[in-house]
Amino acid sequence: MEVDSGNGVVERKQSIYKSLDESFEIQKEMYRGQQYSQIYFARLHLMRTLLYSLIPTWKPHLPVCTVLGLEQGKECIIVGTLFKHMKLKPTILDEYSKERSASPLVKPHNFMHSDDYLILEDESGRVKLRGTILVPSVYVTGLVVALHGKETGAGDFMVEDILEAGLPPQIDRPLNPNGDDKYVVFVSGLSVGSSSANPLQFQLFVDHITGHLGDEKEQGIAAKIVQVVIAGNSVEFPRGLFNGQNLGSKEQSKLSEPTKELDILLTQIAAGIPLDIMPGTSDPANFALPQQPLHKCLFPGSAAYNTFRSCTNPHSFELDNVRFLGTSGQNIDNLAIYSDASSRIDFLERTLKWRHMAPTSPNTLGCYPFTDRDPFFVEACPHVYFIGNQDKYVTSLIQGSDNQVVRLISIPRFAETGTAVVMNLKNLECHALSFGTQFD
Repeated sequence: MEVDSGNGVVERKQSIYKSLDESFEIQKEMYRGQQYSQIYFARLHLMRTLLYSLIPTWKPHLPVCTVLGLEQGKECIIVGTLFKHMKLKPTILDEYSKERSASPLVKPHNFMHSDDYLILEDESGRVKLRGTILVPSVYVTGLVVALHGKETGAGDFMVEDILEAGLPPQIDRPLNPNGDDKYVVFVSGLSVGSSSANPLQFQLFVDHITGHLGDEKEQGIAAKIVQVVIAGNSVEFPRGLFNGQNLGSKEQSKLSEPTKELDILLTQIAAGIPLDIMPGTSDPANFALPQQPLHKCLFPGSAAYNTFRSCTNPHSFELDNVRFLGTSGQNIDNLAIYSDASSRIDFLERTLKWRHMAPTSPNTLGCYPFTDRDPFFVEACPHVYFIGNQDKYVTSLIQGSDNQVVRLISIPRFAETGTAVVMNLKNLECHALSFGTQFD
């Protein structure tokens, strides 16, 4: 893989890639006879075992009780799954309600209300939670936590402290401050085929990273790009065609045009740089998480290269022993509807500290009904944790109690912002890469 610099040839840097998507792959898809309760049982068993191992160093003097075993006024610790009772959360019954309010009760982007409250549930029962320690706006249904407190006279549980799982263990990242710069480029929300997408903008992006733009210095930087990750929503189909009727040949060709156009552009990237593409909500993939890889028959040009990889969503991989984990954004978008935070990066940090990427699944976020495991449990702490299809580029670096260091990245929608994200493998430093087609 080379970049021609005019006077000579610049060799493209390479890195060792390892896919970690196996836990997100569904081998024999089957829905018949499977209940969503089983994923909650698997989650509770997994998380409770973990929390039990942390309790002796947190509150060794307190007994651990079940909900049914609570005694009034006796301090103890209970472990269970949170359920958030939300006054404004829509239900299917609302569709058939005879008495509907003429005016909307809530802003459409969030269902939070001041009357929301939390309940903790285990196999023995459930109890309503009280106190100022546990703020309903921060937590969501599906989380497993340990709570210190005591039962009140009213039968509620007064929470005095909370224990979350915390950041998981992290493998050591190779530290070589004098090593070579190697860059990973993230882009999402290409929306090829939509009215908001600018073909010239994406072509500029492709030409830049493949080394066909700029002087020798720019091409030298482009040659240090070792991986491109496309985090969902790569195409957008004309919605007017989906009216439930059979499509004629003209309409069918319109449906295939965005995918063909995307394949042409991706072929240019795959010819020179390793490329991972993840599915998103608007892509031709299954709706429920984890989304399975986009079929390679959609990309006859790109798939001819061994640098092209169609991946799952969520997606996990390693580059030179730097571990990456990310989604196309559905998990964080759903958290933003049912809880509150100052920025999307805060939601990212929370999911890591909860050790669960998608706690609202399957309650409000569609997922496959796993019977024996919960693939969204974060077993190993990534070095880079990213989400695609966000409003703007935001990044931060967080540190755990066991010296874990994680780069959090919010990738903006490219069709709307013209912005991609570049990260240096050597030191996890990050910056935005923007392309404009307007002349002032």
